[in-house]
Amino acid sequence: MGIENQQLHVVFFPYLGHGHMIPILDIAKLFVARNVKTTIITTPLNAPTFTKTIETYNKRGPNPLMNLEIFTFPSREVGLPEGCENLQQAGALGVIPLFFKAGELLREQLEKFLEASRPDCLVADMFFTWATESSAKFNIPRIVFHGYGFFALCAKEIERVHKPFKTVSSDDEAVILPRLPHEVKMTRLQVSKEEWSDEDNEFNRRSARIKESEVESYGVIVNSFYELEPDYADFFRKELGRRAWHVGPVSLCTRGTQDKVNEHECLEWLNSKKHASVVYICFGSIAHYLAPQLTEIAKALEGSRQNFIWVVRNRDHGNAEEWLPQGFEQRTKGRGLIIRGWAPQVLILMHEAVGAFVTHCGWNSTLEGISAGVPMVTWPVFAEQFYNEKLVTEILKTGVPVGAKRWSRVASIEDLINQDAIEKALKEIMVGEKGPEMRNRAKKLKEMAWRAVEERGSSYNDLNSLINELRNNCT
Repeated sequence: MGIENQQLHVVFFPYLGHGHMIPILDIAKLFVARNVKTTIITTPLNAPTFTKTIETYNKRGPNPLMNLEIFTFPSREVGLPEGCENLQQAGALGVIPLFFKAGELLREQLEKFLEASRPDCLVADMFFTWATESSAKFNIPRIVFHGYGFFALCAKEIERVHKPFKTVSSDDEAVILPRLPHEVKMTRLQVSKEEWSDEDNEFNRRSARIKESEVESYGVIVNSFYELEPDYADFFRKELGRRAWHVGPVSLCTRGTQDKVNEHECLEWLNSKKHASVVYICFGSIAHYLAPQLTEIAKALEGSRQNFIWVVRNRDHGNAEEWLPQGFEQRTKGRGLIIRGWAPQVLILMHEAVGAFVTHCGWNSTLEGISAGVPMVTWPVFAEQFYNEKLVTEILKTGVPVGAKRWSRVASIEDLINQDAIEKALKEIMVGEKGPEMRNRAKKLKEMAWRAVEERGSSYNDLNSLINELRNNCT
């Protein structure tokens, strides 16, 4: 049998959070499309994220190429509440340190599975820092999935190595990150304190283990495309010496096969609106906003006079009467729509009526906005989101910052962005002088994104290179 026809088996082990699981599921689909057998490892309560897609894909051919392997999640062993099996729940309960501790205890189950199944490759999330060592026991190459783009990967590594914030005299003094292809200025406020301090704490120890695990791994798989951040794809590979394959935007892998949810009221509502006339507001699955901040957003939406769809997560909104200005929904009737809970974000962003995206700058959301050709109002909160804001607003020039200044895992009244700042950003992107330029640039990036995943596109070719390399390793 020729190399190109050899059946590979690749195992995917995403971290147990929606922002990690969804892109890994999409990457697994890309491997399946190239006749690669895949197994996704998860836990009982996270399994529903995968089951419907796996059933759908396995109906397409005589041999099922997508499998699900269920590990027991050790909640009780570390003192987590029963049923707390993903990052969103852990964040809401304030038990993330315990959640990370439980993740460490999955190692024994993984090693037993690898020994029994002997796959050709393990793609494991960066937070499973021990996965490189575990896979090496069985001579299985481990590839790291960070969930970041190239720009954030480069900026974080430069910051880790050169420690530029050591030289500043205050938290809000801007400093240039050295060696990067562009002049990128950051303040200490825009990164976690652990990143720039030398404190011996669990965060820094974990960060060191993540980096060691990455350096010792087979390489890194990146949800991005070369044309989006070419300088940083090259920098990551050549200057930082990492092996990496860009395979994104992976959310585009479902086009044409995506479950139809056109009956969702918001899509019907969007059909009644003019081209690029609607602002879409959504802050992902983890970012949390206090009631006073939601009130400021509501007042800004009303004051801007723009059409809007606003997604408010269940744990944020509580009793709407506590934070919605009195009469808000009546006054914005026909012009605005509030969705409480889940919304079909990719389909909303792709709708021609959407003209701007107010986002927390999580990489999945950022890339979905780019793939839809929608300019963004950037509102980073934590993780690598302030880096993503820099990419969008200063390098790609397809966004406007709302003015968030401080990295924080916990929402604080001190970080409140007022109505005027939000309204100003909305008007600038929707009706301001620079709006058409941003829209044109965003449209060009969309075209590049779609070309990248087409046959012979940059991401299509990079994934083929990786698969061929893995096949060669098997011979």
